[in-house]
Order: sequence, then C-alpha cells, then structure tokens
Amino acid sequence: MSAGRALNVLVTGGSGPSGIATARALRNAGHAVFTVGSDAARIEAAAAEAGGGVTPLVCDLASLTDVHALRATVAGAAGRVDGVIHLVGGWRGAKGITDQSDEDWDFLERNAVTTLRNVTRVFFDDIADSDTGRFAMVSSTAVGSPTAGGASYVAAKAAAEAWTLAVADGFQRTQSGRKEDPVEQRSAAVIFVVKALVDAAMRAKAPDRRFPGFTDVDELAAAAVGLFSTPAADLNGRRLPLGS
Repeated sequence: MSAGRALNVLVTGGSGPSGIATARALRNAGHAVFTVGSDAARIEAAAAEAGGGVTPLVCDLASLTDVHALRATVAGAAGRVDGVIHLVGGWRGAKGITDQSDEDWDFLERNAVTTLRNVTRVFFDDIADSDTGRFAMVSSTAVGSPTAGGASYVAAKAAAEAWTLAVADGFQRTQSGRKEDPVEQRSAAVIFVVKALVDAAMRAKAPDRRFPGFTDVDELAAAAVGLFSTPAADLNGRRLPLGS
C-alpha cells in the first residue's frame, strides 16, 4: 500500500462522466492525476471539471505508438505511473445474431480490447515496479448472461476481461509467485463489474426513473480510490461487483 505517498494515476477514457468522477476522487485523495481522451477540447473541459491539478492529455489509445508517446510524456512530467483506471468502452447492440454488424464489432474491438491491450502492454512494467501498482477496467454483468442482441458487446468485454486476468497473472508471476526469491504482492489488476453506469445528468433527464441495479459514477470513483489502500494480494485477479 502507498502509506500516504502521492501516486501517479492515469485515468483513460477521462472525458465522460465516469472519468470526471474518478479523476476528481483520485485528486481529492491526494494523488497526481493524468486524465486521457482523444479530443483535446473535451478532455481539457473534463479535467477542469474534475478540479485543479488534474492534467489533461490527448492520446489515441488504439495506437500503440501513441500510447508509448503518452508514457514518455507522463514519465517526463512526473515519473513512473503507479496506476491506470481504464474507462474506455462503448455500447453497440443489435436485434440478434444475424444482424451483428462488422462495423459494430470493429468499434467494440477497438475500444474495449485494443485500447486495453495497448495500455497494459505499455504500462505493465511501471505498475509492476510500483509499491502500489494498480490496473482496473470496467466490465459488464452481461458477460455472465450474454444475449443474442448483445453478442458483439459481450464478446468484446469477455476478451477484455480475459486479457486483464492475464495481466493479473503477470503481476503474480513477477512478485509473490516468483519461483526464486518471491516478494510480497504489490501490484494488482482487477475488473469492476457493473450492470450499467449512471450519473447526475442522466438522473436529471429522467427524474422519475429509478435506474435499478445501476452503479453511480461516484461509487465507481470511490472504488477506484479504494484500490490503492487495499492490499494487492486481496485484489489481484478479482472481479469486483458494484451497484445493487
């Protein structure tokens, strides 16, 4: 655990409500926060909304070259990244199996899988070398009960989950599971599992709707902050349900 040390945390997919809430919560917890988006105006506005001291950065996370450049930028400004909260995603659905489109699959594969693969490959060593290294992604309860209409979405989320569990295995093999001179587990990769996310703007647009089972973005943000004060051995490789 960080024992009060300020950590460098990257929030990818930082332009949306969940990214803003998570960046704000991490900043309020005393960490140095870098929030990442693909559109300069949107990520700058999001960082300003999250609060002073949150640094906006622009990157195409689907480009491995651009993610390497992102790491160089953060390293030059603050040093090693201790944690990544990966909030890139998106939804595409259909009526059934036969109308699942290649366009939707390409969108989902790019956002849910490729961005995650790139970020974890580039930042794996940073997180593994940190005293309190954490990686987290957000998945869906639909992975456990896939529907025909959501086939492409669920398949992409399942692939992202599998990759994240492999990252967790990588952390374990380099630390507590090392054959020679094992050390205390200090890095962890986890999966937050939600039905769907809800924020204040969504509630304001539909004041009579209850959003049953949804997870508020502030709850997600609090869970992200909590990762850094929870022992890695209690987290690594876990699926953590949120919401009720």
